[in-house]
Amino acid sequence: MSLAELRLLPASEKLKIIETLWADIAGSNEDLQSPDWHEQPLRETESAYLAGREEVLDWQDAKRELQARFE
Repeated sequence: MSLAELRLLPASEKLKIIETLWADIAGSNEDLQSPDWHEQPLRETESAYLAGREEVLDWQDAKRELQARFE
């Protein structure tokens, strides 16, 4: 499927594709390193969480919330 074809899909279908790709990557045995630029946002999120400014959601709840936003 080309990028042009992907752009024509509704957001809900795009999310299904992303979820499938992510599950495939997560299930692989490859050692994937996060890019260097991830460190700062992760530190900011951790600080916000420790300060009580971030809400923690169960992954299934978070997925449902995201899917509802894009349907």
